[in-house]
Amino acid sequence: MNHPPIRKISFLSIVIPVYNEEDMLPVLRSELEAWLSSLPDMETEVILVNDGSKDSSLPYCLGWANENKRVKVVSLSRNFGHQIAVSAGLDYSEGEAVVVMDADLQDPLPVIPEMIRRYEEGCDVAYGQRLNRKGESRFKLATAWLFYRLMRGLVHKDLPLDTGDFRLLSRRCVDALKAMPETHRFLRGIVAWMGFKQAAVPYERSERARGTTKYPLGKMASLAWNAATSFSSFPLRVINVFGVLFALFGLGCCVWALSAYFAGETIRGWTSLIGLVSVIGGMLMLAMGVMGEYIGKIYEEVKKRPLYLVDNLVNFTDSALTENNNGYPGP
Repeated sequence: MNHPPIRKISFLSIVIPVYNEEDMLPVLRSELEAWLSSLPDMETEVILVNDGSKDSSLPYCLGWANENKRVKVVSLSRNFGHQIAVSAGLDYSEGEAVVVMDADLQDPLPVIPEMIRRYEEGCDVAYGQRLNRKGESRFKLATAWLFYRLMRGLVHKDLPLDTGDFRLLSRRCVDALKAMPETHRFLRGIVAWMGFKQAAVPYERSERARGTTKYPLGKMASLAWNAATSFSSFPLRVINVFGVLFALFGLGCCVWALSAYFAGETIRGWTSLIGLVSVIGGMLMLAMGVMGEYIGKIYEEVKKRPLYLVDNLVNFTDSALTENNNGYPGP
């Protein structure tokens, strides 16, 4: 039986978006530096992407980078959102493989060696798949369960369930992502769409040690809507279905109105007429709103603005700066 060739990683990048994580960063530093020291014969870099934090996250990141040259900082000019911050980190990464993880350590570091093993076996994407989520309410668990299943139906049929952005990407996957600088990004959907060989790495998600979640229900709903409208035409198809249904309903009302007219009972139809006009008017407004979302996204895409603006870069090589073309590099 033929086995795929084993490929070794000599240079690993770890991309961590940071937004108001001043309480969590000391814990992250302690855990991450201890874990990195256990990696044998592998060069590493840690890219901290400050996504417009309003607390002391940026000064802490800069101090950490000043003491450890393997730690690099991309400080964005404002808050551009989690998906753009991850994209910025990927743009400036130089490793043969890149791990994306959050600063809260809910995605445990000991899972990464298994991702590396999957990469060495020939996978281009090794994504963490959550078996359970510790320390979260039943409501949060229920909404998260619903979110991932809606996304699979709305975005891509191969989108992995119960999977966030915690994953390892090969260099060719990262280069492919850099070649798609679309403004409204849903990275999980884009990675699933790209194909390549992908494998799940099951794990138990840890409880957040400090701080609060940066993805409450409102942001989760916003991400779901953005993903659905920027990655799929499904909402437009839903409008078509409702249009057909309401057209049939309206035809039935016309038949009923004619029957009432010939029976001499036309005045009794006032209530149903008002109800029908209100329902159809509401449906038209809904259709216009959904189409407006798509038109608005087209408007933002055709302007071809950079994905992000960089305020400051620390510890990067000249090659990393010249190879990035997705964001304005700043001063």
